[in-house]
Amino acid sequence: MLHAVVMAGGSGTRFWPESRADRPKQFLKLVGERTMIQATVDRLERLVPPERVMVVTNRRLADLVAEQLPDLPPEAIVREPCRRDTAPCIALAAELIVRRDPQATMVVLPADHAIAPTSAFQASIRMAAQLVNRQPNRLLTFGIAPTYAAESFGYIERGEPLEALDSSDPPVYRVARFREKPKAAVARDYLASGRFYWNSGIFVWKAATVLAALKAYEPAMAAALEPIAKAAGTTEFDGVLSERFAEIEGKSIDYAVMEPAAESAAYEVLTIEASFAWDDVGSWQALSRLRGTDDHGNTIAAEHLGLETEDCIIRGPAGHLIVTLGVDHLIVVHTPGATLVADKRREESIRRLVAIMKERGLDKYL
Repeated sequence: MLHAVVMAGGSGTRFWPESRADRPKQFLKLVGERTMIQATVDRLERLVPPERVMVVTNRRLADLVAEQLPDLPPEAIVREPCRRDTAPCIALAAELIVRRDPQATMVVLPADHAIAPTSAFQASIRMAAQLVNRQPNRLLTFGIAPTYAAESFGYIERGEPLEALDSSDPPVYRVARFREKPKAAVARDYLASGRFYWNSGIFVWKAATVLAALKAYEPAMAAALEPIAKAAGTTEFDGVLSERFAEIEGKSIDYAVMEPAAESAAYEVLTIEASFAWDDVGSWQALSRLRGTDDHGNTIAAEHLGLETEDCIIRGPAGHLIVTLGVDHLIVVHTPGATLVADKRREESIRRLVAIMKERGLDKYL
């Protein structure tokens, strides 16, 4: 059966000041009337039933997950005691799933991506599940055809094409290798070659297969997870999880499994060219892509009056007027506790600002 794992433990610091420690990006309504995590789970409707959806999140965010996803049973929310990147997160979920359903197929997806249309997304997941069910040693990810030379994404270099299950299906390729976030010149080369995809971070595989790969490539991580999984469903689970999970060295699933598997004959690592529109909603500038702009290049999600204002992103709550005059290339985000005014061209430095606030003891604003 198909199970879904939603990863919802991120901090979303690039969306400060609206994204805070107690309500990070995935719990915000950045696009549409549903929060990012709600939209992610909505996308699974009629694809995976609620009893086979699992959300892995930070322990301090578990109550917020339950509040925003009331249809999920309490046991579907897995509470990580500390952050350890995506490999331990996914492996823990796989261990819990495979004990209930040894033949389970998993789709793994972040809680904070914008994807449309849902019909194309679901068709792609069903196709991926078919490919995995036909050959259980396959590890699948989705590649996004790049539209510009992005430096902020990892890339997938495609290899030989796989024969299509159906002529209407999107193309599938064996993965030649995974590439790290490139410098600008390298990203331009990737774009020009036509052989590279952005790495979406969405995966489909057999739960047992990804656990076998983890045991082969990260035996220490696999060993630390085993007693946690054995304690599942008992009164000892929370204590064992707190003790053993903290021992794990954090590592991404790409480093831990996908990269070594792509170089191994034991597994077939494939990428499906996504037939759906995708955005990782990684920073405030994503709002311009997703919400569009006015005649002056502004993206407005606030009560706003602007004169001689161009190429700005303005966001604020109802009942608070933001007025701009003679400015351009700004991000202005107003919240009750803090206000950000930033040069769009220096947006990456928002993370540095958050780090500085932490150093200076300004935790109440984080």
